[in-house]
Amino acid sequence: MKYVYFRLPLVARMLLIGGLMIVVFGWVIHVIEPNTYRSFFDGVWWAIVTAATVGYGDFVPKTLTGKLVAISLILVGTSFLSAYFAALSASAVSKENTLLEGELPYTKEGHIVIVGWNERTRELLRQLTERQPLASFVIIDETLTKLPIANKNIHFIKGNPTYDSVLQKANIAKAKMAVITADPHKHETEADMSSILTLVAMKGLHPTLYTIVEILTAQQAANAKRAGADEMIQTNALASFSFIHTIQSPGFSTMFEQFLHSSQESYLQIIEVPDEMIGRTFRESCQAFIEDRVLPIGIVRGEASLLNPSPDIVLIPHDRLFVVKR
Repeated sequence: MKYVYFRLPLVARMLLIGGLMIVVFGWVIHVIEPNTYRSFFDGVWWAIVTAATVGYGDFVPKTLTGKLVAISLILVGTSFLSAYFAALSASAVSKENTLLEGELPYTKEGHIVIVGWNERTRELLRQLTERQPLASFVIIDETLTKLPIANKNIHFIKGNPTYDSVLQKANIAKAKMAVITADPHKHETEADMSSILTLVAMKGLHPTLYTIVEILTAQQAANAKRAGADEMIQTNALASFSFIHTIQSPGFSTMFEQFLHSSQESYLQIIEVPDEMIGRTFRESCQAFIEDRVLPIGIVRGEASLLNPSPDIVLIPHDRLFVVKR
């Protein structure tokens, strides 16, 4: 019993002591002045009112002994209430600090875990919180000292993302998706190896977790795939792509940035092919969608992606369309 008591939070223990104190004083005053406090409940009521305030005057001790008990209760009650509210405030501040410093475990489900804090993560969260205001996110980083963004849907866990204990704090087993960004403080190859190790740790705790991994070097892309990455973002390859096409077609980067900085719901999307489009050609789908300002530019068929396919290719069940949408 003693062990259970000391396992309780400080506020709960003080509340338990306060309740016991009220019961004891209520019983004592009922025994001392049974004519004034005719029932045990009357004594408890008087003890609560006297401890919390100076009393309503509906019950007043008549004897010297009763008055001494009342004085004792007022002194003890005032001190106890002050200590209780001080402990309550300290507990709230402590919990807030624990949250800000990344020590408070995350207990909800269906969240997105994002590993690493950098400018890419900041921009990612800015856009995601605008487009999905009800979604929940958990940031894991070992370099931050406190939560970098004030948003009730963003939770911070401080620690090494390759440690099981840190991933368990982020409730990785109940997450719906994870995004692993490259560490900007490490050499590219070392950053990729760290990302792959984090991926392995996550898959060990949640084998079916959908993972998106940022890879910097082409040599590590195959290793990331073997480790279980569902999708990879090859940042350097995307940058090179932008450079090459801008050199060949000046003005390309300006158009490309419109996709990246759009304030619309989304420009690029992968959508399911409507049932009525199955069996029709890609050309016919383009003609049907263009009226709604949706422009198909590719087909996702299983693991294959067909960009700018033949106009005569026929859409089959389970195909998806890669579209530009406003």
